[in-house]
Amino acid sequence: MLSALARPAGAALRRSFSTSAQNNAKVAVLGASGGIGQPLSLLLKNSPLVSRLTLYDIAHTPGVAADLSHIETRATVKGYLGPEQLPDCLKGCDVVVIPAGVPRKPGMTRDDLFNTNATIVATLTAACAQHCPDAMICIISNPVNSTIPITAEVFKKHGVYNPNKIFGVTTLDIVRANAFVAELKGLDPARVSVPVIGGHAGKTIIPLISQCTPKVDFPQDQLSTLTGRIQEAGTEVVKAKAGAGSATLSMAYAGARFVFSLVDAMNGKEGVVECSFVKSQETDCPYFSTPLLLGKKGIEKNLGIGKISPFEEKMIAEAIPEHPSVSSLCFGDECPVHKAPLPNLGASLGASVKQALVLFLRVSSG
Repeated sequence: MLSALARPAGAALRRSFSTSAQNNAKVAVLGASGGIGQPLSLLLKNSPLVSRLTLYDIAHTPGVAADLSHIETRATVKGYLGPEQLPDCLKGCDVVVIPAGVPRKPGMTRDDLFNTNATIVATLTAACAQHCPDAMICIISNPVNSTIPITAEVFKKHGVYNPNKIFGVTTLDIVRANAFVAELKGLDPARVSVPVIGGHAGKTIIPLISQCTPKVDFPQDQLSTLTGRIQEAGTEVVKAKAGAGSATLSMAYAGARFVFSLVDAMNGKEGVVECSFVKSQETDCPYFSTPLLLGKKGIEKNLGIGKISPFEEKMIAEAIPEHPSVSSLCFGDECPVHKAPLPNLGASLGASVKQALVLFLRVSSG
């Protein structure tokens, strides 16, 4: 059943260019000048679903905004530069997308990104909690397995936490799974749908090939190889770029797909389903990615894991070792959430706090 719902009707990006689509979403991109932020902003600017696009970064946003503003589409574009302009960027936003942070380089794991990106995400989401508390928050910044719990704690601190509006964007894992399955089976990737559950790094990425639409079968050795490739696809791109970047273009595509699905649902479209890393009761993990039915107010229903194969059951068991409770996120002045304005978090964060924020242990780079 889930496989029939796990991809929005039609190809998300193709649909976004339809002239009949509603044009009312006010979207902010935080980290808009970066390797993901620029192509993501381009895709959002091209969509009639977006009426206002506000771009924020610590450098170059006026130029990026000027460049995009020359494109002959309806969305207005404005760039905001530096912390003092962030409140104006966020006011009135319906959706905030956060790709801000340092990219992976060869030899880095997602865990290595934590010290820097935790600071960035905590700071930006605190501004969101203050200036657009009702907006949908879409976190792309890695490691998503950790930046989503940080975001939740920030919103709790400000008294505006709504778990139905905070999303870890794992869509790239689904996009990759669809592409790789289509490649092996000679199918049109736009017509392949593979739910991917768990998390967004290494072994926590669990593609449910048994729920693929259309139904596909692989010998066990080929299935294991395919699964490993999906889990390590990020590393594949980092190595291929030889130090020149990470998966920026495909991530921008995946981020845009998720935003378009979310806005479709906010506009009243029924049956919109995407996988995302969210607050969850589906497993012992307090946060877990599963297919979600989206609605006007965010998550309408968590569709859960569904029927899976013994191989997939084994992957889930391996991906969810004992892990710290989210309540251990806060350690007074050592907690990233309570350390404002968080200037030295990367240097001062204790091992106990770091461990508490990384919900999935023994994660390989992904």
